[in-house]
Amino acid sequence: MEIQEFIKNFASLFEETPLNEFEEKTRFRDLENWDSMVALSIMAMVDEIYKVKISPNEMKQASTIRDIFDVVNAKK
Repeated sequence: MEIQEFIKNFASLFEETPLNEFEEKTRFRDLENWDSMVALSIMAMVDEIYKVKISPNEMKQASTIRDIFDVVNAKK
């Protein structure tokens, strides 16, 4: 799995934030559009595209896109 593809899929869940604002170290909780619904959408996207389930606790512990990418990779 490529990090850039993951970032594109991740960014697609933030409708009003341009793709160029997303990179591995982006602290997604600091983005203007961040809320609990986006968190659920991220968990659903990961399940649907990557066939990996992220727990709510894993989601809470992640602070960057790379953190979530690493969780997904560890479970593949």
